[in-house]
Amino acid sequence: MGKKVIVSVINDLVTDQRVKKSCQTLTDMGFGVLLIGRKLRTSLPMDGRPYKTIRMKLLFEKGPLFYASFNLRLFFFLLFRKADLLVSNDLDTLLPNYLISKAKRIPLVYDSHEYFTEVPELVDRKGVQRIWKCIERWIFPKLKQVITVNESIANLYEDEYGIRPVVVRNVSPRREIEQNMPDKASLGFPVNKFLLILQGSGINIQRGAEEMVTAMQYIPDAILLIVGGGDVIKILRQIVNKLKLEEKVLFKPRQPYHDLFYLTYIADLGLTLDKDTNINYRYSLPNKLFDYIQAGTPILATPLPEVKSIIEEYDIGDFIESHQPEKIAEKVNQIIADHDILAKWRKNLNFAATQVNWENEERQLKEVYANYV
Repeated sequence: MGKKVIVSVINDLVTDQRVKKSCQTLTDMGFGVLLIGRKLRTSLPMDGRPYKTIRMKLLFEKGPLFYASFNLRLFFFLLFRKADLLVSNDLDTLLPNYLISKAKRIPLVYDSHEYFTEVPELVDRKGVQRIWKCIERWIFPKLKQVITVNESIANLYEDEYGIRPVVVRNVSPRREIEQNMPDKASLGFPVNKFLLILQGSGINIQRGAEEMVTAMQYIPDAILLIVGGGDVIKILRQIVNKLKLEEKVLFKPRQPYHDLFYLTYIADLGLTLDKDTNINYRYSLPNKLFDYIQAGTPILATPLPEVKSIIEEYDIGDFIESHQPEKIAEKVNQIIADHDILAKWRKNLNFAATQVNWENEERQLKEVYANYV
């Protein structure tokens, strides 16, 4: 067994594909990996992995007491575990990792999945935002190795702290389309309906889901499938009930990656509609974009810089002009009617999938971790 690395993340591990891929890369490089997160009452069972995982059960599952108890538990866990390398995922695990790295003189790699202090959950809570920003300002300039998810966020960190993170995008693994892939009928969907999919583990406010659901009343012969969880799901169900869209908008909870891929594959159009309401969303590069690419599913998106760049480079989709439901419906109806453009996008997606995949992207990650082998 090679050097021991402890990887920390605050979620329940199951649906975090970035952390899963990173841990697999570390394992392939010969590290002995221990991944630690938390377990919720609603957590799915862990899938089999070639490295150790621990999910802590906490008395609190949200709010200040949750963050305090998680960081305290993580501190003592790291204090009494032997490790040659620590990997902290996002700002909410950084403090205990940094303290232990200094106390025990262990190298630390920080992987920032987003521009954390500008997430919408913090923007309107200035007191809480200031606490996280203070932690970041204290620790970030002292870090030796930082990774982040795209060039825009790397630019923000470099401008603020003078440290240029290594960019490792959260792209999906290359997925070959199997001979006997399921179709709509085999998965219980009508074959004569155009299928739109909106997926994600964080389907939250300001991500266009409310407007998309409302737009479905103006899109005939189509179904919207929403797969995942988030704080806006309850609101979406209320909109569906109010507008009597029960047969046009379907919900599925978070799915294992394999099952999610099949649902994405049978869809005719994948949606990523984040609003430009905060810095974090403006420069986001959602995981689902890469899932759509690997599944060969054309994309309708908000023209945010990072998303727009990829869709235009490979010509694999289109953009909404506004989040007004009528405008969204107009664009979707236009796409449904244009069989030629859909065929063109699908052809281009075949090429994009060979270029934008984890097997190519992880080279940058391996270069980072090669310094610690």
